[in-house]
Amino acid sequence: MVSRHLTAEQIAQLREEVRRQLAKLEASMVVSDEAAKPVELDQSAVGRLSRMSSIQSQGMAKGLREREGIRLALLQEAERRLASGTYGTCTDCGVEVAFERLVIFPESGTCMACG
Repeated sequence: MVSRHLTAEQIAQLREEVRRQLAKLEASMVVSDEAAKPVELDQSAVGRLSRMSSIQSQGMAKGLREREGIRLALLQEAERRLASGTYGTCTDCGVEVAFERLVIFPESGTCMACG
């Protein structure tokens, strides 16, 4: 079902927002990939707390990287829907997704009721 409730200007605005979010996310993923690398324990650091802090930071970075991977897939799917003309239509029930929702969550594929 092709979304007809969005104007050409709105589609262009949303397409640009998806691209902007993708670029921002890809840059962030480079940083989080680096932070998620295995921890090299600094033997000169005093005490277990320093080592535990390093391990905890690595765990948080891995969690962030996982969430970023999910969002990346959603944004890439939004790009595919934009290209196919189905962007703005709920992937679950087929109703129109509000422009305001898409502005806030450009990766959203569902309406408020389904999402």
